[in-house]
Amino acid sequence: MQILRHSEQTLKTALISKNPVLVSQYEKFEAGEQRLMNEAFQPTSDLFGPITLHSQSDWITSHPEAPQDFEQFYSDPYRNTPSAEKRSIYIQSIGHILKFLKKKKPEDAFCVVGITMIDLYPRDSWNFVFGQASLTDGVGIFSFARYGRDFYSSHYEGKVKKLQKKSSNDYSIFDNYYIPEITSVLLLRSCKTVTHEIGHIFGLRHCQWLACLMQGSNHLEEADRRPLNLCPICLRKLQCAVGFSIVERYKALVKWIDDDSASTPVVAPRHSREDNVNLPKPAEAFKDWREWIVKCLAILQK
Repeated sequence: MQILRHSEQTLKTALISKNPVLVSQYEKFEAGEQRLMNEAFQPTSDLFGPITLHSQSDWITSHPEAPQDFEQFYSDPYRNTPSAEKRSIYIQSIGHILKFLKKKKPEDAFCVVGITMIDLYPRDSWNFVFGQASLTDGVGIFSFARYGRDFYSSHYEGKVKKLQKKSSNDYSIFDNYYIPEITSVLLLRSCKTVTHEIGHIFGLRHCQWLACLMQGSNHLEEADRRPLNLCPICLRKLQCAVGFSIVERYKALVKWIDDDSASTPVVAPRHSREDNVNLPKPAEAFKDWREWIVKCLAILQK
């Protein structure tokens, strides 16, 4: 195992910048927010650790790319930013990919994210991807396919032998397709992937600074090692893009974990045989993340 460890000064510059304007912006943050973000460059921090590389197949080794610090994010002329007119995030269940999403994008959408049970790969040279996003078009896609416990032991032989044009409401070709059991681990993995892809749409590139949600992942083991939280450098990027109180954001995340949605009726998909389905929210796998958020809140509210 290799530990990718940056110096305190490198992380401090990546987070705060040496640009006087951005330094001034940082100094205007609430004291609690600065305390939390400063954990990025504290060698003894138990909240934000270094990235660990376990094999040559891990993302950073397989897909070399330049790191993006906050100043580069802030100065990116191609970065999309939400506006009063375009501030909604839509999640769309589909069988097609990015072009479909672009055509279906509502006028008030900042982005549209598609979800599918079909395994995804962007080109023949790739084995698969968990998700993919177009930064310029504000669309993304991710797949639940490999998150089920029995994915690798299941077999599905497709019925489509040649290209067919189907209505976007016609799901018949997916009848009897693999559908995983809704487990806490599946929900955790899915949350990681969809929020990672939405992060890309906001302009966040793959993180190479600390263990972070925005790390790339090349396989399921690496995806499971990736935390659900953003490191301080990426958290500052998202706060810059969206605008929010970190305290209120973290309180809302704890509430989401704690809220029991088992009794909330959910509208069934159009291709479902059920008129109504009750989908519980299994949150057992979020326990460690909840404890991490509580530690962050303690620093924020000190």
